[in-house]
Amino acid sequence: MSKLASSHVFTSESVSEGHPDKVCDQISDAILDACLALDPAAHVACETLVTSNLTVNAGELKLRDGGAAKINYEQIARGVVKDIGYVKPNLGYSYDTFNYVCGLHAQSADIDLGVSREEPEDQGAGDQGMMFGYASDATPELMPAAIMLSHRLLAKLAEARKSGAIAYLEPDSKAQVSILHEDGRPRAITSVVISHQTQEVPLERIRADLTAFATEVLRPTNLLTNETKWFINPTGRFVIGGPQGDSGLTGRKIIVDTYGGVGSHGGGAFSGKDPSKVDRSAAYYARYAAKNIVAAGLAAKCEIQVAYAIGVARPLSINVSTFGTARIPEERIAQILSESGIFNFTPAAIVRELGLMCPRGWCYRDTAAYGHFGRSLFPWEKTDRAEALRDAANLK
Repeated sequence: MSKLASSHVFTSESVSEGHPDKVCDQISDAILDACLALDPAAHVACETLVTSNLTVNAGELKLRDGGAAKINYEQIARGVVKDIGYVKPNLGYSYDTFNYVCGLHAQSADIDLGVSREEPEDQGAGDQGMMFGYASDATPELMPAAIMLSHRLLAKLAEARKSGAIAYLEPDSKAQVSILHEDGRPRAITSVVISHQTQEVPLERIRADLTAFATEVLRPTNLLTNETKWFINPTGRFVIGGPQGDSGLTGRKIIVDTYGGVGSHGGGAFSGKDPSKVDRSAAYYARYAAKNIVAAGLAAKCEIQVAYAIGVARPLSINVSTFGTARIPEERIAQILSESGIFNFTPAAIVRELGLMCPRGWCYRDTAAYGHFGRSLFPWEKTDRAEALRDAANLK
């Protein structure tokens, strides 16, 4: 990522839990949760497709003691869809009426060779590839501001929908926030876009209600101005939505899942994959390391790239970029990551340190809407290694 100009507007988008792609992510991760509950060492790669009146699961599973046959995948899918709010047959997709197809099958023995070891510490990466983690001091969560505010808007709108506070809202929605930055700091929200599925309600009412609601959500940021532009259901009508309006697939919202376009993405999706897949676990760990680097004051922004070969435990490379904000040389930060012992990027250590096989106080389905990063319930959001980093860098 090139260094941005001192004054620029950056935009990020989020999509709600009722967006077709996010319906798929949540079903895939709910199936992963069920597999790990039966066998913490389960290998899972679960994909979901939804469209009008249809849900399909496909992918590969490996559970001990015949555990895969004990899971009711259809029941899990219907439960997720019900929780999201697709409970009306007239929406063209409802938890109790959609057709269900299951194509889940056993994991390839060739892939299993790469990740199964007699000694857990020798566990190899579940695939080749590169993953990225990012952090910035732009917000208290050490996340880019635009994606955090987009997530916040949709999460609050979902609460209003489910509580009946705005009774005409339906599950599918998107939000987009544009923020003026000066010298890397958020200064003003220049525009807000909300496209929300609704019942048949006059557009003037929808625009007035959602503008007022979003204003209250965003007011505490002190970034709204008299010049902030509002675009609420800009096409004029959004009644047909969800899987009836557009098909959905697992893993199709990877930028929404991460940093909203700030920083880089390795290309691998997260949802439906067990933690032996470094696409997911190493991206979480890279975020953990980057966040601690920023929390330690080593840099105001930090992006970490880590690369793996399938079946090999140790990463092939660890690269650090701070976009000119580092207080010590980037090479020194990379050396600390690689050699100090503060972080261990082998798959077995990542899984153990973050508790990824047996989540406590969170589950993988929790990650599947409103972002995998920036929320304190996840263990990769801790900043418990900042002091050790400061000591290693000889910073007071």
